[in-house]
Formats: sequence, structure tokens, C-alpha cells
Amino acid sequence: MTLAPAYGAESPIAELLEPEDLLPLAERRLVGNYRQAPFVLDRGKGSEVWDTEGRRYLDFCAGVAVCSLGHAHPRLVAAIAEQAARLMHVSNYFYNAENARLADELCKRSGMDRAFFCNSGAEANEAMLKLARRYFFTKGQPERYRIIAFDNAFHGRTMGAVALTGTPKYREGFGPPLAGVTHVPYGDLDAVKAAMGPDVAAIFVEPVQGEGGVIPPPQGFLPGLRSLCDEHGALLCLDEVQTGIGRTGAFLGTQHDGVEGDAIALAKGLGGGFPIGALLIKERLNGALTPGTHGSTFGGNALASRAARTVLAVLDEEKLIEGAVTKGKRLAEGLTALVNEHPTLCTGQRGRGLLQGLTLAQGVDTRAVLGRARAEGLLLTVAGASTLRYTPPLVVREAEIDEAIAITGRVLAEMKP
Repeated sequence: MTLAPAYGAESPIAELLEPEDLLPLAERRLVGNYRQAPFVLDRGKGSEVWDTEGRRYLDFCAGVAVCSLGHAHPRLVAAIAEQAARLMHVSNYFYNAENARLADELCKRSGMDRAFFCNSGAEANEAMLKLARRYFFTKGQPERYRIIAFDNAFHGRTMGAVALTGTPKYREGFGPPLAGVTHVPYGDLDAVKAAMGPDVAAIFVEPVQGEGGVIPPPQGFLPGLRSLCDEHGALLCLDEVQTGIGRTGAFLGTQHDGVEGDAIALAKGLGGGFPIGALLIKERLNGALTPGTHGSTFGGNALASRAARTVLAVLDEEKLIEGAVTKGKRLAEGLTALVNEHPTLCTGQRGRGLLQGLTLAQGVDTRAVLGRARAEGLLLTVAGASTLRYTPPLVVREAEIDEAIAITGRVLAEMKP
């Protein structure tokens, strides 16, 4: 029998791992469902990352609002290492200490009563969708299954979450969408009223439409949805995947409006980069998902739970939620100044806290701006058709915010005819 060469300097595998070989390797081996930048990131610290060639980037993507503590936060690194050496995963046939503690902390911070854990925001929304429908099934109302969701919304990539998502391009090519979802314009309370009926189980809403273009709700919209749900006996299901865990300057985005949901989906910033999702519910909904009706193999594992508990502790100790208010104001003011300086290229700034968007004028190539910013050392994402999305780590420094604004300004100046 011929053995493969040992892994080392003489191994063909080792040769593939040279920095210059990694980009072609990735392009050849990874499924092409992402539009990825032509470099390979290698390490990070705080709000900065470096690629395999040693180039430094200011990370105002942060894993799309995931890396709440930035990169390589010493508290999070230590907690993950310590927990990995103690207990990582035991399955949901058994309780684990870290998971129970995390459930308690999240319920206390959110005003909810119980938690279900999974691995992502899409899974949390999928669980929330199943919960909403099954809740009325268990109450003897199986006809009550329709969901009201919103145009331009984004709730994830599973088939159920895609059905809730109000942008047709995300559903194209996947066959008939899940039935029983009605989409109405975001912010239009009269349209929601017109869509309500005895078959409506729930309204699904984002406190700020993140992927749709960083669109905050008009004043009174979220409280109005709460009133409509109370009037019709429907559930208010809040997608706080992008807005939760302090990003908008409150622990939950809906807390700005004094609104409490019946169920809440969380993910992204909760684990600080470690995959975790959560569904939080009120006690009256607890009997809907009985044993065997829903589950998650990896959900609630001790390692993810310890990571999330560490994120919550650092949020408090470093006052990062309060910081999202002040630093978000600085970022918003900087983006507004760019709008005033480049009125032919930018049409506005919008957002809450450290979830901000710079909307570009019609005809401006948004992805060209994105690419030029990247070449200048600033990582951003595009939200909607024409909005640059700024979601830096909550640990971002004010000097880094100023640097990001300066880079954006230089790029816009280069775009002028």
C-alpha cells in the first residue's frame, strides 16, 4: 500500500498553502454563490483585518454586523479556548450549564420568557415561522396560518425564510414559494390593516430593514403593528437578527420604540463571530413546539453559549451599547457631511446607531464605489440596490470612524466626472 506523503514542507499540500496559491485555490474549489473580493483575509484585530499579502483593511463590514467585539477580542478568545477544553457539544438530549445561563440572560434582557437555540438568523426565523403557525394549530385554529411580511424585507436563505423575504430575486429559480405569505409596503400601516384577516397568524418585521437598504421604520409604525396584532389576536414576530445585540444603540432595535414582540429572532452579533442563533418567546407560546416538532443538532451547544455569554458581558463592561449611540451619531454625521459635499453622487444617509447606510444617486455604480473603497483599505457591503452599508464592530474607535469617512470621501471625489 502506498501512503500519502506526510504533511510538511515536502508535501504538495503544503505548496498549495502558500499565500499566492490560496486565491486560485479558493476560486477553483468554492461554490460560486458569492461575489467575493480578490484577496484572502488572514488575521484581524479590533476593527482591522489583514490579507495574506500583508495589506491592512478597516473592517466596516464586520462579518455583516456579526463581529460585535471586533476581531480577536482577548476576552472572547480566552472564553472560547477555555470552554473548548471543558465541553463543546453534548446534543439537546441533555442540558448544559452554559446554555441554561445564556437563556436566562437573554430572557432578562429582552423581557421574554423562554429561548430556543440554533446556528443562524435564517434558522431562528424558520423556527419563528413554524412556531407562529403551530401555535394556532394547537389552539384548534389550523386555518390561521397566513403571515404578513414586508416588501424589501430579508429574513434568510432557507425556503421558509425566503418566502418571508419581500424581494423577488431571492425566490427566483427555487420553485413555488411557501404558500400563505402576504407582502405589503414597509412602513405602510394602512396596507397592513387592509391585509389583516381572521387567517393571519403573525406579522414578521425588521426594526430596520438592513439588507433591503438600511431603512428605519417611520415613527409610529412598530407601535402600530403591535396594536394591530393585539386587536386581531395575531403574533408580532420581530426579526432582530441584524438590529439586535446593541447594534442600534439599544439591546434590541424595537426598544427604541417601546415595542415588545411575542417572539424575537436573534443571531449575528450574539456570538461575536461564533455561529449562534436564538428564538425568544413569551411563556404563552411555550406549548406550541412540543418535543419532536422542531430541533437543531448543534443549536445550544456549550461552546456557542459560552461565546454569547462573553459577548453580553463585554457589552456591559465596555459600555458598547451606549457607545453605539455616540459613535453611531459620529458616523451618521460624517455620512451626512458626505451627502452635502457630493450631492450629485449621494442622495441621503439613514440608519440607527452603528447600522448606517449611505444611499447613492441613480446612475452611480454602487459596486464600483464599493471596489474603490476596498482598494483604499475600507471594507463595506452593499444593501439594497444603491446603499453602502456601514456596520463596524461595536468596539470601533472614533478615529477609525473618521478614517472610514475620509476614505469614502476620497472615493466619491474620484467618481466625479
